[in-house]
Amino acid sequence: MPAWPEFAAWALTPGVRILGIVIGAYVITRIGRAAARRFELEMSHGTGLDVLERTKRAQTLGRILQKTLAAIVYAVAALMILGEFDIDITPVLTAAGVVGIAVGFGAQTLVRDLFAGFFLIVEDQVRVGDVAIVNGTGGLVEEINLRTIVLRDQEGTVHVFPNGAITTLANRTKDYSYYVIDLGISYGEDPDRVASALREIAEAVSQDPKFRPSILEPLEIIGVDAFLDSQITLKARIKTVPLKQWEVGRELRRRIAKEFKERGIEIPFPQRTVWVRSEGSEGSEGSKAGAEGRVQANKTPGTFGT
Repeated sequence: MPAWPEFAAWALTPGVRILGIVIGAYVITRIGRAAARRFELEMSHGTGLDVLERTKRAQTLGRILQKTLAAIVYAVAALMILGEFDIDITPVLTAAGVVGIAVGFGAQTLVRDLFAGFFLIVEDQVRVGDVAIVNGTGGLVEEINLRTIVLRDQEGTVHVFPNGAITTLANRTKDYSYYVIDLGISYGEDPDRVASALREIAEAVSQDPKFRPSILEPLEIIGVDAFLDSQITLKARIKTVPLKQWEVGRELRRRIAKEFKERGIEIPFPQRTVWVRSEGSEGSEGSKAGAEGRVQANKTPGTFGT
């Protein structure tokens, strides 16, 4: 028959302690999770551009601390439970040390990932919620772990990169962002007139209550940036809060297309001038034919005289 008295005695002594260890580990992890959320909430208070940056930083650190605390607490709880079963944990710790050394030599890539992840977090290179380009792949940063960084691109595809394998990292939303416009204008347009129209359009966007909180500075006209075959390239940029540059830029482009059409400012399309010379014809008749061919080619882009 089962030794119920012995079991009852064990349940009332080590059993209660084991239950207490399990409950204590659960409570500690819950407290750590609550503290991390409280930390994120406190960092989110206030106004201004720095609030968004502090929130991203707090979310990144909070998730790392939660996972680290949970791993440590559960490891200690497991060792304490083994002790309650009268299992000598000294050999376990010794074996763990030996295994750790072996793993350190055999898993150098893993160790490299962990060290790279540590410095990635400490140096605040990128945070959860940023839009970053890692090794040529862009997306929203969803997770930053000690071993990996996780991005999700516009198509919803998740990309996971080991931290030690990151060779290039470009953070597109750290502190502030710029939306850059390369605007093509016709050679017949006055660049100063076009620049003035751009400033008026950008000012109207900045006065819109929907976009006003997202714009940090007025539109900056950098100037004429290139001479191409059929257009002059005018470069400009506008400074926005992180993650809002694309929303502001799309609205700015929409208003530019509409306003330019109303003002008669031409946004050029590819075209080519063709001179046509009739065989055996020179002088006035040849010049007349060449002029007609040139006019026809300008009016009908892509159509060539024969």
